[in-house]
Amino acid sequence: MVHFHLNPSLWAVLLTFTSLQPCSADKRVDLIVRPDGGNVSSPIMYGLMHEDINNSGDGGIYAELIRNRAFQSGDESRYPVTLDGWSAVNGAKLSLKKLSQPLSAALPYSMNVAVPSSSNKTVGFANAGYWGMDVKVQKYTGSFYVKGAYQGKFFTASLQSALTGEVFGTTNVPVKKAGNDWVKFDFNLVPEKAAPNSNNTFAITFDAAGVRGGSLDFNLISLFPPTYNNRPNGLRVDIMEALAALKPKFLRFPGGNMLEGNTLPTWWKWNETIGDLKNRPGRAGVWGYPLSAGLGLVEYMQWCEDLNLEPILAVWSGLALDGGELPESRIDEAVQSALDELEFLTGDASTHWGGIRASILGHTRPWKIRYVEIGNEDWLGGGSTGFENYKKYRFPAFFKAFQEKYPEIQLIASPSVFDGMTIPKPAGGDYHPYLTPDNMVLSFNKFDSLTRDNLTLIGEAASTHPNGGIGWEGNLMPFPWWGGSVGEAIFLLGLERNGDKVIGATYAPGLRNLNRWQWAMTQIQHAADPSLTTLSTSYHVWKLLGTTAITKTLSVTAATGGIGPLYYVAGETERGSSVFKAAVYNSTEPVAVSVQFAGLGGKVKQPHKKTATATLTVLTGPTNPYEYNDPWKHNNVVEETKTKLKAKEGGTFSFTLPQLSVAVLETDSD
Repeated sequence: MVHFHLNPSLWAVLLTFTSLQPCSADKRVDLIVRPDGGNVSSPIMYGLMHEDINNSGDGGIYAELIRNRAFQSGDESRYPVTLDGWSAVNGAKLSLKKLSQPLSAALPYSMNVAVPSSSNKTVGFANAGYWGMDVKVQKYTGSFYVKGAYQGKFFTASLQSALTGEVFGTTNVPVKKAGNDWVKFDFNLVPEKAAPNSNNTFAITFDAAGVRGGSLDFNLISLFPPTYNNRPNGLRVDIMEALAALKPKFLRFPGGNMLEGNTLPTWWKWNETIGDLKNRPGRAGVWGYPLSAGLGLVEYMQWCEDLNLEPILAVWSGLALDGGELPESRIDEAVQSALDELEFLTGDASTHWGGIRASILGHTRPWKIRYVEIGNEDWLGGGSTGFENYKKYRFPAFFKAFQEKYPEIQLIASPSVFDGMTIPKPAGGDYHPYLTPDNMVLSFNKFDSLTRDNLTLIGEAASTHPNGGIGWEGNLMPFPWWGGSVGEAIFLLGLERNGDKVIGATYAPGLRNLNRWQWAMTQIQHAADPSLTTLSTSYHVWKLLGTTAITKTLSVTAATGGIGPLYYVAGETERGSSVFKAAVYNSTEPVAVSVQFAGLGGKVKQPHKKTATATLTVLTGPTNPYEYNDPWKHNNVVEETKTKLKAKEGGTFSFTLPQLSVAVLETDSD
């Protein structure tokens, strides 16, 4: 038997963590797992969700290094166009211009670089990136547009220290044309030396004497490091690798509040996020900063391709965050936009939007879309009428149109049955629990009473504030913490018990830039310096459960003990193994567990044989349940222990689990 122990003197700390009554009765739990009585579970139980909050897109997973590369706004009344991120080099004068001949209608502003009079120096401009840039000896791919008369031989692109000026890499970009038309320049840059830190800038300089007319105009200045799967305009490698390790099955996008927009005109217009970057106007973000739209609809679909994810596509439902909504007489506009988006993604080349995808974007093969969500949290917005109008005419209009055009698609309403909406079959709902750990635990059996007609996506979930906390933002923890993550685990075990009623579950938000954020609680934190990429306590919990996702539940009978403080579920995985998954919460001492697998036949090695084995993986945390993985300390408070167990006579595996632990016992197939 495997034993885990906690220092008894620390029980006082643990007991003040929760307001629930401590459990001490079930010091031993004996369970029998049988092959009958279970249910087939969702094939996409664990997944991802993304919207650009916390600079998780621009400055996050979207690998572009240049901040404010195209001087975009999306709503100048909210976000005036600025030169944020840019600085002059060697006396050049930078200003914004709205030229009569802009780079494109989508990008009306550009940066004018005026040279000092009678200057023979090299001048130009630099960009500070998203709070720095990581510089390694690797190939960087860049481009920029220039307008104006320049008779110099080349432009110079370089990466250098913002502190010392040391140049790590430089390349000369030959001039191929001069005149009054916009000209695009492409280049590759391979630094000769890696920078010791991320406090670096990117610069473009040129010979001041070669400028005719006193200035040049620049726009869409871009620089990418190597990207995941080497995608042009792609995603950041280390973050994508961390997400891939979760073994997710779906991606819910594009949000989240980002989908709705601050006002009716500023919703996430999908057709303004496709095609050449110079034709993407950007948009007014809803979290305090404008967005480049570089991470657009196609890039989201490529994200799905690269990680083999099922897209859960959210379409705008006609509601804005300020409470504005389309009246019933105009709701067909939003419905038609959604149908056009589906045609763009799934239509063949003979359709209008499918033809645009195939001919202009070169993606001849249609994508598959099996899940579409109508709106985001429509139970929450729109003042006193938003939710009622969603039920009255907005959702019904989408439901009717999709039943006629795409009956095979699983529609999802943005509220759930728990939000007070009766959802028409066969549509599902979306439930977003942001709770204390105690309330996560109390939700273990929340789905037990639902029928399969109440199919539900958990499109966002997290333990966000400590037990006893009231309200929201003011009580958020600074990072996911161990006790909260164990609470999440128990909620997830309850979902897996009801896998025939659940579409899938995802933590949200997933990502947070450490330099600017609006919501502290995220699975992964990041900055320009990849050494600061931090996998939170919740990341480790969701990874353990997600990489052992149950595809069919198995019935569990308690011979001794019951639910609480040990919470559990058993089932089969896609690998053909059998698993027992458990967590301990609010126990005054370790719990002794025995699990007998009965009657599994030939699906795995017969557990009743003495040679049958299983691997027990246990996650434990610090004795202080409020501790977390701190990016600045580079610590990991989660300890993972793997133990090979042999079954006793009758196929029984025995072990003990301590307070605030999460465990998976998986039978070996050989």
